[in-house]
Amino acid sequence: MKLYTGLDLHSSNSYLGIIDETGKRVFKQKLPNERERILEAVKPYQNDIAGIVVESTYNWYWLVDLLMDAGYQVHLANPAAIKKYTGLKFADDQHDAFWLAEMLRLGILPEGYIYPKE
Repeated sequence: MKLYTGLDLHSSNSYLGIIDETGKRVFKQKLPNERERILEAVKPYQNDIAGIVVESTYNWYWLVDLLMDAGYQVHLANPAAIKKYTGLKFADDQHDAFWLAEMLRLGILPEGYIYPKE
């Protein structure tokens, strides 16, 4: 079963939301922005995760690099382009994580470009 993951990144913590291919919520957790804790949270789902969405904020680089190095397919959400969906989602951090996952599942996620590390 394919799973879709959203990570709503903040300065000191992140909200993780995972949904299945029908949109059912499978997992949620508030995590400190610690590399090991984030990888531990997604590891049980690793074989089923089709993609992880991270919103492009001022501090996204380390998280995208971490997830890509761990072998995940990472998508960088373009927050300016997401604004066109205002009114279609709930507006809090936990729901934002699920909304990012849902846009990926539906194939409507506006994406930014992830530059290579080099």
